[in-house]
Amino acid sequence: MDQAPGSPQGPGEQAPQPAPSLPTCYRHPDRETGVRCTRCERPICPECMISASVGFQCPECVRDGSGTGHAPTATLPRTIAGGTIAADPRLFTKILIVINLAVFLAVQMNNSLLNSLVLIGQWPPAPWMPTEGVAEGEWYRLVTSMFTHEEIWHIAFNMLSLWWLGGPLEAALGRVRYLALYLVSGLAGSALTYLLASPSEGSLGASGAIFGLFGATAVLMRRLNYDMRPVLALLAINLIFTFTWSGIAWEAHIGGLVAGVVVGYAMVHAPRERRALVQYGTCGLVLVAVIALTLLRTLQLT
Repeated sequence: MDQAPGSPQGPGEQAPQPAPSLPTCYRHPDRETGVRCTRCERPICPECMISASVGFQCPECVRDGSGTGHAPTATLPRTIAGGTIAADPRLFTKILIVINLAVFLAVQMNNSLLNSLVLIGQWPPAPWMPTEGVAEGEWYRLVTSMFTHEEIWHIAFNMLSLWWLGGPLEAALGRVRYLALYLVSGLAGSALTYLLASPSEGSLGASGAIFGLFGATAVLMRRLNYDMRPVLALLAINLIFTFTWSGIAWEAHIGGLVAGVVVGYAMVHAPRERRALVQYGTCGLVLVAVIALTLLRTLQLT
């Protein structure tokens, strides 16, 4: 016997089960969908589906990771060394110039400050006590001397060189890599000066870092197949002054130049797949050499 709709079921009969409902879009809860984002696996409706290389992705995953599974910065334009292209490609160069000028003005207003900033190995010489200098644990002088100038012609020449060389290098390498190059080159120049110069002879100036920029510029121009004759001629002139002009710490120039060439080569020739490791690893190795030279000289003096 047929049963009328809505009538109770007979013995042994079960009521039909409702069909299972589909999940709703996480952005539009009133819309059912059977599609999920391939990255976060949240349900998404047709309006939220963005086609990817495999399946569909939601707007948030696409916005946060450019739809590739990488960080958003991965798709930003890069310099030849892998740095991010900045709106102001000379920002760090300007900051370095300001720091140098600020220290110069401070020294002019209080000349006694110079004694605390200049690079000196050990002063006064034995048997006078007490002594001061890098050999006595004042390693900070390796850094402070890089930003210290006493004569107006000295800072003028170095800052002009920093502006001419630093701006293009900062644009080519990116800010962080450029700053690493500058500081590592300056420290290498300070370490070689500490090692080879008389321990009672003071040294100051940004020349070590500037020569590092010279070396890196030559490497970069070679990498880009530019005419290297102008920069090589300028470097040769500066080297002539280095060895013929009295009162110049040639050790700082050579130390900075060598470090600049080494670090600059790593910056522009590092393989793309392990670029950061090679670049910053090279900076780290140069810093290890700086520490080793400093320790060696300190052992000699103490």
